[in-house]
Amino acid sequence: TQHNTFMAATQNKSHCVFNTLSVTGLVSSEPLWVQHDFCTFQPLSQKDAVEERHLLGSIAWPETPHLPHSLSLEQTSDPAHSTFTILPRTGGGQWHVGDQLGVMIKINDYQGFPKKSGGDVLLARMHNPILGAGVAGQVVDHLNGSYSGIFSLLWEGSVTLVHPSEAVTVLRRLTKEQPDRISFQSLFRSGALSETTTCNVCLRPTQQPVCNYTDPHTGEPWFCFKPRKLSCDTRINHSKGAFKQSLKAREENLFQSGVNMKVFIQASGPDSVAVLPKKNDEPKVKNWFVKPEWSGYYYQGLWRALSGTTVRQFNTSPAITQCLRGKAVHLYGDSTIRQWFEHLIATVPDIKEFDLHNERQIGPFMALDFANNILLTYRCHGPPIRFTNTPTSELRYVANELDGLIGGTNTVVVIGIWSHFSTFPLQVYIRRLQSIRRAVVRLLDRAPGTLVVIRTANLKDLTLYETLTNSDWYSLQHDKVLRAMFKGYNVRLVDAWEMSLAHHLPHSLHPQPPIVKNMIDVLFVPVET
Repeated sequence: TQHNTFMAATQNKSHCVFNTLSVTGLVSSEPLWVQHDFCTFQPLSQKDAVEERHLLGSIAWPETPHLPHSLSLEQTSDPAHSTFTILPRTGGGQWHVGDQLGVMIKINDYQGFPKKSGGDVLLARMHNPILGAGVAGQVVDHLNGSYSGIFSLLWEGSVTLVHPSEAVTVLRRLTKEQPDRISFQSLFRSGALSETTTCNVCLRPTQQPVCNYTDPHTGEPWFCFKPRKLSCDTRINHSKGAFKQSLKAREENLFQSGVNMKVFIQASGPDSVAVLPKKNDEPKVKNWFVKPEWSGYYYQGLWRALSGTTVRQFNTSPAITQCLRGKAVHLYGDSTIRQWFEHLIATVPDIKEFDLHNERQIGPFMALDFANNILLTYRCHGPPIRFTNTPTSELRYVANELDGLIGGTNTVVVIGIWSHFSTFPLQVYIRRLQSIRRAVVRLLDRAPGTLVVIRTANLKDLTLYETLTNSDWYSLQHDKVLRAMFKGYNVRLVDAWEMSLAHHLPHSLHPQPPIVKNMIDVLFVPVET
């Protein structure tokens, strides 16, 4: 059940003051909320607050240029004038499979002059279309207009400018000043009377009373302006509202596809190297980066783990059924997790979806294979979520759903939650993940055999709208937080970021079937006992 109280929001000089009414109608004498501009949170425990500060510090992006009022592209990063150069092999000699390849990236402006600061958003990968091969590279910002790209395997390389550093300046400002640039709304109804009001984590202060829908178990905040003639408990649904684009003069020029957004940077010399088979007697070149277990590469279109862990390919229907026999697979998250549900019901031969008469965007969904005792479910995460006409009864927080599971060796839990948080301060996302992680720990404590899988963010095709609401730069920040949050815990990571970057197919919010198929293969790698 939801805790439906309301808050009277008033302005006191330049500060927003919230007086929260308790369920008994008494005004609390203790401060229950912490303000982040006009976004409202419950205070964290000391341990969680320390972690939040550490996470924010660990992903801090370099300073980006201040933008003048009369913005001109001339002194901004230009991929057409920028280059990358393959660096000589450490120790000299010929390249062999397994070596670490480095490239130096030089960013110049539209006049051809070198940039003197960092903060550009770059992607690096190596690929070989003939072999169906590809691997993601890591990019290091030297804060002076130059960057290093490091790769673990060797094919033809490419570097992509996602955003110039000046665009990051704009994206940062939008999050700080306009976290409500995507609005949400709810319909309230009682009998023949109905009203629609605006909802959000971040509600701008007005004289209008506010309904407080903070979840009593997780502490997740959510607020709606109170209807004028209806009570807070008459709320019946949740929907995405309008998008308000508010850029300053000429700032749109920083987000032009084919000009300065997702554009390849050309090599100043060769963009490929000849690679010989690995020599068994040759000393191993020390890697610059430690890769996680499920980091990998594509070869012949199939994902292979750099750690050497075998990723089994489920290419036949009987193989998939055998893997899932006796299993309950519960999927929680956004539409990129719903995509996994759709893939599985299309590829598992005897599983049949049970029609719950729900909207296809929203769910929840359930599918069954009675003969093989397979259960598959999907449920979207709680707000903020940019779906339309979601019944309030279906607004469930992942942590609460996990607390309702028995778990065990025949239970698989998959969580993917990132895309709908991109417009908000990172504190909103950090607190959601802390809540989910606590529930994961409780689940694994009572049922240690449960397999918990975390799907990371992935790259997307970027339009102006997508950039201002869901840029890869936003996703990268959230992805770093997600990885740090679950590091050292007994969960499996499906690295959707690397799997979408390393593949030759175009970036998409919903990756194309070959990429999804490889993700599912990683999902069902047998658990070592």
